[in-house]
Amino acid sequence: MPANAADRSLRRVVGIVALLNLGYFGVEFAVALAIGSVSLFADSVDFLEDASVNLLILIALGWSLKARARVGMGLAAILLVPALATLWALWSKFQLPAPPAPLPLTATGLGAMLVNFSCAMLLVRFRHHSGSLTRAAFLSARNDVLANIAIIIAGAATAMTHAAWPDMVVGAGIMLMNADAAREVWQAARSEHRAATGPRA
Repeated sequence: MPANAADRSLRRVVGIVALLNLGYFGVEFAVALAIGSVSLFADSVDFLEDASVNLLILIALGWSLKARARVGMGLAAILLVPALATLWALWSKFQLPAPPAPLPLTATGLGAMLVNFSCAMLLVRFRHHSGSLTRAAFLSARNDVLANIAIIIAGAATAMTHAAWPDMVVGAGIMLMNADAAREVWQAARSEHRAATGPRA
């Protein structure tokens, strides 16, 4: 596929992915607040972060390799936002460890998994296009599918135990996955920046 055609196709895909993430952020955030779920709160913030990442990719696609590498390093910082938000939510839950309602937790996690799986499938063929930018979007969608499976399991465990810990453990796991994705994107962006600026950068 010619570069211009590939760029146009990528722009269309990241636009769709941004809208899907923004839409489900509203759904998941509302449910998280309603039932007091740490894992859904963390995942909802992650949906908002994913929408921001894809919008940034849409803006930066035509830029130089050096400029895209700088944006990639910025995206690595953005990927840490859900982790910090989850720390705050975990601390709040420790103060009042009430379990979330298991059925809405499981159903919302299932919906999130379907959205993220769709996004990952849309992005998979572009994961090596435009370097760290599309790598950030693909890694985030891929990791979110795994996180959503864990949320579904947490819902089942909450129903069986009537305890807050399954939701809290999954929330902490989502935090660690986002931190690791940020590390991977940062390393890829740094390599691109060195390639664009020379060995002294």
